[in-house]
Amino acid sequence: MSELFALLERAQSGDDDACQQVLVENAGLIWSIVRRYYGCGVETDDLYQLGCIGFIKAVKGFDLTYGTQFSTYAVPKIAGEIRRFLRDDGAIKVGRTIREKGQALWSARERLQSKLGREPKLSELSEETGMTAEEIASIDLATVAPESLQQETAEGLTLESTLGTDGPEENLVEKIALREAIDTLPEREKMTILLRFFKGLTQEQTARILQVSQVQISRLERRAVGHLREILSA
Repeated sequence: MSELFALLERAQSGDDDACQQVLVENAGLIWSIVRRYYGCGVETDDLYQLGCIGFIKAVKGFDLTYGTQFSTYAVPKIAGEIRRFLRDDGAIKVGRTIREKGQALWSARERLQSKLGREPKLSELSEETGMTAEEIASIDLATVAPESLQQETAEGLTLESTLGTDGPEENLVEKIALREAIDTLPEREKMTILLRFFKGLTQEQTARILQVSQVQISRLERRAVGHLREILSA
């Protein structure tokens, strides 16, 4: 760790060789993020170059006195640079619609929180925005931060602990992988995971929203967790 910090300090002081060395030594970290964006319509080498730009920004902006792991700081910088390109210049344009809906949803939530003095229910958000509960849940899933994977259900479980991947902050790469693996699930399984682990609802509450039985929710949840384990171990 002290060797890495010494290298970072030299890089921040304008030493190009040190900057290149820390980049080469952390190529694996950059590729671990780049792989999450395969198939998005952008060449792999271009994705890697974008990841490198984000990594260099992390090198320049990292506070050596803060006491956090460099990788914890670097991962969102790398991913952010790639996402920014995909959002503004790349092949993925659907994100803009999701962002606009997400902003509308955020505004509605703020209004209702102020009016009700509490977090609004999905049914209240649905009435306020005209969106269905399923649409609201999908938007929340698309815009949720990786840290939200630590949220507990009504039974005190987290998705990471259920999958057996619960870990400290330095495992942010794995959190991003889990977050993106959820997107690949069949719609009903994805909705079940979101309502149970992101919204913290009980199986009974989730069953009412999805208009199925509690037994079906239990099966969907087990199936979804199984699929996530397969995806993450591949």
